[in-house]
Amino acid sequence: MKVERTQMSTAKTGTEKKNVASSWFKTMLSRHEYSTWSYLVWFFFINTAVVIILQWGVNLENEVWNSFGFVWQIVTTGNKVPINEFFILAIVYFILIMLTNRFWFASQLFIDMSIIITVAERFKMVSRSETIVPADMNFISGGNAGDLTSWLPDDAVAIITGALLLIIITTAISMILGHRDTRRGVVYTKNVAIRWVSRLMAAVLAMAFLAAFVMSMASIGSWSNTLITYFGDSPKLWDSKIDAQKNGTAIGFARLVNPKIMDRPTNYSQKTMEEVATRYSKSAATLNASRSREVNDSTVIYVLSESFSDPARVPGIKLNKDVMPKIRAIKNSTTSGLMLSSGYGGGTANLEYMALSGMSLVNFAPSLSSPYQQLIPGAKWTPTFNQLWNDSNAYAFHPYMPNMYSRNVNYKKFGFSQFWTLKPPDIISPQDKLGTSPYVSDKSTYTAVLNSLKKDKAGQSYFYQVATMQNHMPYNNYYPNNEITVESTTGTPLPAKEKSAIETFAKGAEYTDDYTQEFLDELDALDRPITVVFYGDHLPGVYKTAAKDENNSLALHESDYFIWSNKASGIDNRAAGESATNSAYTSPNFFAAQLSEHMNAKVSPFVAFLGQLHAKVPAMEPAVVNKIQGWTRIPEGQALYVDNQGLYIDVSHADKETKQLLEDYKLIQYDVTAGNQYLKNLDFMSVKQ
Repeated sequence: MKVERTQMSTAKTGTEKKNVASSWFKTMLSRHEYSTWSYLVWFFFINTAVVIILQWGVNLENEVWNSFGFVWQIVTTGNKVPINEFFILAIVYFILIMLTNRFWFASQLFIDMSIIITVAERFKMVSRSETIVPADMNFISGGNAGDLTSWLPDDAVAIITGALLLIIITTAISMILGHRDTRRGVVYTKNVAIRWVSRLMAAVLAMAFLAAFVMSMASIGSWSNTLITYFGDSPKLWDSKIDAQKNGTAIGFARLVNPKIMDRPTNYSQKTMEEVATRYSKSAATLNASRSREVNDSTVIYVLSESFSDPARVPGIKLNKDVMPKIRAIKNSTTSGLMLSSGYGGGTANLEYMALSGMSLVNFAPSLSSPYQQLIPGAKWTPTFNQLWNDSNAYAFHPYMPNMYSRNVNYKKFGFSQFWTLKPPDIISPQDKLGTSPYVSDKSTYTAVLNSLKKDKAGQSYFYQVATMQNHMPYNNYYPNNEITVESTTGTPLPAKEKSAIETFAKGAEYTDDYTQEFLDELDALDRPITVVFYGDHLPGVYKTAAKDENNSLALHESDYFIWSNKASGIDNRAAGESATNSAYTSPNFFAAQLSEHMNAKVSPFVAFLGQLHAKVPAMEPAVVNKIQGWTRIPEGQALYVDNQGLYIDVSHADKETKQLLEDYKLIQYDVTAGNQYLKNLDFMSVKQ
């Protein structure tokens, strides 16, 4: 009897559960007024779905798992980064709801927008391996929308079909849910005026908040930047793809909308800039009266050698051999020294930008950490040193992806007519590699440049921008039978992984040493004047033990450079090196001035200014060094200025002329990058004949 009752009770419980579930299901499908709490649940679900959809567009490998994983990392790793993405998209979603006052219509519109953006994002990622950035809006509005077809990959039809199918499915679901919802509006009162005013006020306030959030989020120390940093945002500005994958697609886009460039100098005006132009035009005229050459009568080659630097200078380690004897000999016979780098282990494009433009990161706001990504795409005027040559005679070589740091777009703005990379339209050749390294060797890069030089028109000069890749990180024991060994001099052995990485890099540096000498020998055999500016952009980030000691800070930001001319140029390299102004230390923004001095070439007012500043302040970089000489501590956040012995210059106690030059530098850089470009019409960047 008890068994029967128990069975009856169990059956009854099961029936009740089925009835409850059935009742809930019928309630959900029946027409009724959805509660505000129901809307909040759906809001959270749909907004999360949109975050995942947008991440799919930037994930080309394991896209489904990585897209879900971006959100799920809050649970698996405790990483709070997805909160930033959810927050900024939630504001957009809320605005749509307030403007339409229809939850389901706004939700579908939000989903449709995300799908369309994701498809476009996907196309650009496949074709250019970069995300959609604000500068693309200028591209479209400038009448180039027809060129968007260049983004279409081979599987474009399949992706579009899948997107349309997803839109159809989500639309059907939204229509069903909307039909079941009898609520007449998200905001509803019988008084129509109150309803409209409250909605519009909410929408306007949300728009204002979103605008304020986006416009300030790139400025370090701002309220919105502080907020997203609290939730783990870590900008990856060297690559928009990585930034979007790590920090979120919407956040990656928004941070590029309004980067703060520079603080406006208090005395900035047209009259002030005219005075600056006049001052350095006189300096250029005086200098040019004693110089016999035109810089663009020679072919000039800028070689940015990836991570090249002398490992023997790194404190705490000792190698069993000198890995750069040939470049050391070159340095001893021409204009050369150490270049103060703003990067350690990265930041290549910043050094390249300073070398080409003559501008310095010292003057930019701290939030402008990548001019190639944050400044150049939207810049109206981008004067660079190569523009002294005819545009059709300015070439660039980089044996990697053309979109890295948006070079493919930026080089066009700089005036380079061709850009050889691993991708069409101009594919670099040869592409030989060393050992198991995934990167094109320096020998191959130099060969590509030499092949181009041999095709150049006789009697014409060219400008070459070359950025190598051979010594790029990581350093995974690429070279067989590597005889180079490194040992610690601190008394504590180096970790095995660090030791192996340093030895791999050192072997690569030795290859670069050989190939660079061979390259110069080939240039020496050519019957045309050629001058080379060679520099390592930064040290490799392999010296983890040395980096732990802040006394090594300066040493880890010193790379090698030299300026060399071939026999046909008629320049005595040794004499030029001996007479060079403050060549022991430099920074890349001074290369144009040093090159002109080495060549005894005439200069523009801007290059004349750079020469004067270099004579007073040999090298400068933003706040990347904490301490030098083991005792001098750099004030937190202050730029580093060093003299020709590598000693810290406290510019607050500098002489009147130095202070004037530094103030003029800020005026010039502000005018070019953020101001009214008064200098553009004052021939400030031109060499007057």
